[in-house]
Amino acid sequence: MMNALTPTVPQADPGAAYRAQKEEIDAAIARVLASGWYILGEEGRAFEAEFAAWLGEGQHAVGCANGTDALVLILRGLGIGPGATVATVSHTAVATVAAIEMAGATPLLLDIDPDTYTMDPDELLSVLEEPPPGLPPIRAVIPVHLYGQAADIRPILGPCREAGVKVIEDVSQAHGATLGEAKLGTLGDAAAFSLYPTKNLGALGDAGVLATADAELAERIAALRQYGWKRRYVSDLVGVNSRLDELQAAVLRVRLPRLEAANARRQAIAAAYDAALSGGPVSPPMRRPGATHVFHQYVVRSREREAVQARLKEQGVATAIHYPMPVHAQPAYAGRVPLGPAGCVETEAAAREILSLPIFPEMTEEQVERVCSALAAL
Repeated sequence: MMNALTPTVPQADPGAAYRAQKEEIDAAIARVLASGWYILGEEGRAFEAEFAAWLGEGQHAVGCANGTDALVLILRGLGIGPGATVATVSHTAVATVAAIEMAGATPLLLDIDPDTYTMDPDELLSVLEEPPPGLPPIRAVIPVHLYGQAADIRPILGPCREAGVKVIEDVSQAHGATLGEAKLGTLGDAAAFSLYPTKNLGALGDAGVLATADAELAERIAALRQYGWKRRYVSDLVGVNSRLDELQAAVLRVRLPRLEAANARRQAIAAAYDAALSGGPVSPPMRRPGATHVFHQYVVRSREREAVQARLKEQGVATAIHYPMPVHAQPAYAGRVPLGPAGCVETEAAAREILSLPIFPEMTEEQVERVCSALAAL
C-alpha cells in the first residue's frame, strides 16, 4: 500500500510543462509585455510562419482563439454551413460537434473502429454512397485523429474528392503524429489544432491554429477571424472575433522547437507502460501500422474499468476517462443529432471501458516506475 504522504502521480500536469521551460517562457512573455502590442502582431505572424514550416512545404497557418474556432473558421471559409451535413464521430471531445453546429451545419455522427477509436472509414463510405434520408447533402467530413494517432483517412480521401466532399482533419490530439511519410494536418483540405495547455503543443491558456495548403482559403480565414477585415475597420466578409493573442503566440514559439523531443518522451513512457502490461489482464493501446503515435493520451480498455481505476488509485496513480459519454448520448444532443447506420454501437461500448493513464513529458523516472509497478500488479 502507498504511504499516505506519497504524492499521487497526476494524469496530466500542465504546471510541470511551464516549470520545465520557465526561464524562456518568462522571457518571451516579458518581451511581449514590453512591446506594447498584444493582438495580431509580430509574435503571432512569426508563430504562424514557424508552424507552417514545421508542417511542411506549401502549408499556410492561421492562428485563432481556440481549436473549436479553428474548425468553425475552416467550415465558414469553405462555405459550409446551413443546408449542409458534416460527418464526424461521436467519440470525440464535444468541441468537434459543437463547431459543426456553430457553423450552422448538421452533424452526422459515425461509429469508430474499436481498436483505434477513430472513424470507421467503411461506414463513412457507405453514407457517401447512400446518404441517410432527410439530411442536407454531405459537404464535409471531419476525421478526428484521437489520443495521438491517425484516423485511417487514406481510404476516404479519393472518394471524398470524387464526391466534392471536403476533408477537414481534427488534429487537436495529435500534433507531430504521422501517417505514412506525411504529418497529420497535411492530408486533407484543411486541419484544425487546439493548443489548449494539456495538448502535445500547448499554450498557457486557450489558443488554436489551422492549416491548409490552399493559400486563398488561408487568406479568407485570416480575414474571417477578425470581423472579415481585409482593410482595417472595413468588413468585406461576415466574420467573427477569434484572434490568437501575442502572449500565447510567444509561449508557443518557445514550445514548438521542443515538440519532437516532448513527443519522443511520451513514446518512451508509453513503451514502459507496454512492457508493464505485457501478459496481464489489460492490453496496451493498438498502434496503427504505417503511422506514428505521439500519445497525447495512453488509453487502455477493460470491462472491469472501475476496479482497475480503484486499484491504480490505491497505488497513488491518477487516471481519467476520455470520454465517459459519447456526444450523441449527452443531454444537449441526445435524440436530435442523427447517427450513421451503425448506430454508434462500438462508440458506446468504448465509453464504458476506456481509461487514460498518466502521461506527460515532464514525468520523472520515479513517477513512471510507480505507474509501471501499479500496472504490473493489476
